[in-house]
Amino acid sequence: MQSSSNLFPVALISAERRGDLSEDVYRLKPGNSRDWSVEIAVTRLGMADEAVPRGVPVILLHGSFSNRRFWFSPKGLGLGAHLARLGFDVWIAEMRGHGLSQRNEDYRHNCVADYARYDLPAIAAFVREQSGQIPHWVGHSLGGITLAAALGGEYLGEPAVASAAFFGTQVSRTYWPLKIPPVEWGGRFILKRFAQLSGSRLKRGPEDEPIGLAIESMRWYGLFGRFGDKDKDWWAGLADVQVPVLAVSAAGDHQDPVWACRKLFDQIGSEHKQFINLGREQGFSDNFGHVEMLVSKAAQAEVWPLVARWLNDQQTPLLARKADLAAAG
Repeated sequence: MQSSSNLFPVALISAERRGDLSEDVYRLKPGNSRDWSVEIAVTRLGMADEAVPRGVPVILLHGSFSNRRFWFSPKGLGLGAHLARLGFDVWIAEMRGHGLSQRNEDYRHNCVADYARYDLPAIAAFVREQSGQIPHWVGHSLGGITLAAALGGEYLGEPAVASAAFFGTQVSRTYWPLKIPPVEWGGRFILKRFAQLSGSRLKRGPEDEPIGLAIESMRWYGLFGRFGDKDKDWWAGLADVQVPVLAVSAAGDHQDPVWACRKLFDQIGSEHKQFINLGREQGFSDNFGHVEMLVSKAAQAEVWPLVARWLNDQQTPLLARKADLAAAG
């Protein structure tokens, strides 16, 4: 099959109509990492009967134990579908071994460092080639962590990022047992016996996660750990990020608490950034949870419009009258 890109081999593996939406799924094989078997599935959503050129591109990154269905359900619901109906050019990436992305040969060792260094730049290059515009990025949980790593590590920059939005994203929560070196070493030794963590068994989601992610995060939270890899300190690099940034936490999120999400936000050096906490004290209908902040009827009514407003205008405060909104610029 002829490649759909001049950058690297890309195959259009399906082109379907989903109600009023069009769903085109591409499989990218960038060949830019040590594992040449890596293939990344990227779904493009648009209006099925739309004849005019597509709008501003937006790339959505799912969290752990998840896939593209977090953003776009089989019934055509979700933030991705909502944005497509508003005229945005929506791209939904699925990380290695998730959803329609095949498991690569070195699957068990997949980690954020590889996602950030190799996969996100390839996705960015392909979307820019196809759309002719610089994309906005929206990441939830692990998707946001990956985006933060790519920005802090300077694997993605202003030529590839128009703005970045982080939902339920943090790397500062303290796990005290991991501060004891023998505990961390023992935990890593045990984890290395497994290839993946089962999302269904852990009741965390429909997908598995490679054990490499768990081992990597244990290094971050260890006694002398840092958010980074052996080559770069991503946390320190966030201070140099200058693209517009939106960070959103949820008052009822016990996995990624507000204070930790706020700490990531404060570390980012951008002059144009906003922080929103989804909770009753801030005027929202409920104390949103980790998933409910983006997937719920309340999110559809209260959060999705904020995302659309952000994508259209990163300079105007989204919630000017909310006490916890931090805006610079």
